[in-house]
Amino acid sequence: MPQRNVPRPAAVYGIDLGKNIFHVVALGSDGTVVQRVRFRRDTLLQFFQRAAPAIVGMESCAGSQWVARKIQTLGHKVRLIPAQFVKPYVKSNKSDIIDAEAIAEAATRPTMRFAALKTEEQTDLQALHRVRDQMIGTRTRLINQMRAFCLEYGVALRQGAGLFKLDLPEALKDPTNDLSPAMRKLLSELFADLRQLETRIADVTREIEANADREDAARRLMTIPGIGALGATALLAAVGNGRQFQKARDLAAWLGLVPREYSTGGKQKLLGISKRGNRYVRKLLVHGARSCFRHLDRTKDRLGSWLDGLQARMHPNKAVVALAAKMARIVWVVLTKPGALYERRDPAFT
Repeated sequence: MPQRNVPRPAAVYGIDLGKNIFHVVALGSDGTVVQRVRFRRDTLLQFFQRAAPAIVGMESCAGSQWVARKIQTLGHKVRLIPAQFVKPYVKSNKSDIIDAEAIAEAATRPTMRFAALKTEEQTDLQALHRVRDQMIGTRTRLINQMRAFCLEYGVALRQGAGLFKLDLPEALKDPTNDLSPAMRKLLSELFADLRQLETRIADVTREIEANADREDAARRLMTIPGIGALGATALLAAVGNGRQFQKARDLAAWLGLVPREYSTGGKQKLLGISKRGNRYVRKLLVHGARSCFRHLDRTKDRLGSWLDGLQARMHPNKAVVALAAKMARIVWVVLTKPGALYERRDPAFT
């Protein structure tokens, strides 16, 4: 290894991640730059293996979790920083080295917010959810496309995936409609693709549910009204044990379920929910809250009286989001206190 790439004594390292090239800036204990180097992927870990244990900061982005896990096993303390929190520390012009220096400086701030490191199991589980969500979107697009093709020939099918799957075979068998032979063949092939896609979605769903059955934390989360196997495993993949959040409201805020604030001059101004954080998990919580809002037996659950009061003074959609925020708070309690279960008669959850 060239002499310039030998680690020098440093307190903090900042890494600007790339696909193949990584830029590293080292800061001393007084915050001054002591080293600027660049590496390829195969030499980056060799550098940190030779370096004394220090704080290593990097942006939370694609590929950062793997690098963070590898560097952490070498004895360093890794801090993942959301990219929007690094930007204020970029001075003047922008380059990879300047970005790495900004990351190193941001990693030393006592009030900085850091992203949690994910385990391999969390990454695998999150990948299952992302693949399932992508396939569901593909299914919707495929159904919409087939419905549009039918409309071009004057065949109007009912809305909804279930009704569509009943109506399309009948339309294909009906010789009295205006579908051309070429279009019937094309629609038959697309319908076969749809069946195959649904089989794949069902397989991935069963795999996610099997993960939920194996995980004790997932089973505890499923005791919360409105949270099933999908919601429980998505939460575990996204937040892990939840200990990176100091209090329950922090988890709800991270999911974007609390009001966005724009206050000045001593006057508080609250807007709609911020919609920050993990959009997929927020969507599952809101859908679960909507189901809970409609079907929860309010005479047997302490949430019932709270929901009744909420529904009396605001629009049902707002009440659903408020319930989702409360569910997120309960999730934090269940995750951070392993002995805790959602007790329907426990006033601590109301």
